[in-house]
Amino acid sequence: MSKAFTRETDSEDDDEVMPPLPAGGRNYMTPQGYARLRAELLHLIDEERPKVVEVVHWAASNGDRSENGDYLYGKKRLREIDRRIRFLTKRLEIAEVTDPALHHGHTQVFFGATVTYAEESGAERTITIVGIDEADSLHGQVSWISPIARALLKANEGDVVKLVTPAGVQEVEVLEVRYPAPAESTA
Repeated sequence: MSKAFTRETDSEDDDEVMPPLPAGGRNYMTPQGYARLRAELLHLIDEERPKVVEVVHWAASNGDRSENGDYLYGKKRLREIDRRIRFLTKRLEIAEVTDPALHHGHTQVFFGATVTYAEESGAERTITIVGIDEADSLHGQVSWISPIARALLKANEGDVVKLVTPAGVQEVEVLEVRYPAPAESTA
């Protein structure tokens, strides 16, 4: 069979694996997280993809494509970019942007809160509860569906909540709850 009629592995099944959303399919996101994903999507569409298309077009015009590294790797990179574009588009379509600044001054834990809590061992930790696609544990950001976030949500400063871990149930005390200050409008 001719190579022209064989299908490359560019199917919908190869899309990035989306972190699972809880029942109801809501994808909560902070305005900053939404803006970051949207900027990445626009960068891929407006800048990176056209550059790679240009390289692939140039490489294809050189003739034999079977041993043309620029062509082969360019096509692979295009598939990666297209896969990421599909992923970002799907996530942004179902995003529900929630501004944590609306809770500024409150002491109850909601989405977007920065929470300082104490573990039973006495260790204090500070986390920020953000959307699934923006969570970054290296920066103290956890997804709102993570076990610690689920345990802390709706708790108030001073409350002791139970956190279920693989090592067993642990009690955690909420020490401080902070929200970003609302942006000042220039009206």
